[in-house]
Amino acid sequence: MRSRNYNQNCPIARGLDVLGERWTLLILRELVGGPRRYGDLRAELPGIATNLLAERLKELQDDGLVERTDLPAPIARTVYTLSDVGWRRVLPILQTVAWFGLDRLDPIGDGPASPLNGFLAGILLGFDPGQAAGLEVTVRAEIDGRRFDFAVTHCHLAGARGEPAVTITARAIDLVTARLATSEARRKAALRRVGFDGHQRDIDAARAVFSL
Repeated sequence: MRSRNYNQNCPIARGLDVLGERWTLLILRELVGGPRRYGDLRAELPGIATNLLAERLKELQDDGLVERTDLPAPIARTVYTLSDVGWRRVLPILQTVAWFGLDRLDPIGDGPASPLNGFLAGILLGFDPGQAAGLEVTVRAEIDGRRFDFAVTHCHLAGARGEPAVTITARAIDLVTARLATSEARRKAALRRVGFDGHQRDIDAARAVFSL
């Protein structure tokens, strides 16, 4: 049991008992991009204490939102991933918080933008479940050298299922510009710089489902 909670039998309070602690949503945000090592999480969450990260990961595992996997040799490393429950229950919360914070970002202009902001603005917030009917595909986004792997299945996002059928290669600034630029010409120019690799049918489906 956590030492702190709201002690209220209310769905919002109960949800905040799990997700309301500092750093928790940011840890989950990092895991949306695919499996991450402990060191990866430390590197992407500057300022979090080592013991606090370990504590948060343990709590999220206990709550069934995160899974820990020990990969066999020769890889021999431990990775953390969102569980299926985490994808279903937490991802909509992350998307809603991201939409809420999007217009509060400091102006990005012509750069630089972080790979994470490129992924959140350009990919995650562009997802349109209405375009995903019948689509079963694993997607990889390579954004300024950082990799994000995930799948589209049953009209929602989930963990990657094998090798990607579509790879999206882009600069973060182009993905942010494609989503946030006030000029239609700038949005279209940014989209033309986004690259796609895979079978044309899968590419067309991915472009539609992520509004790219």
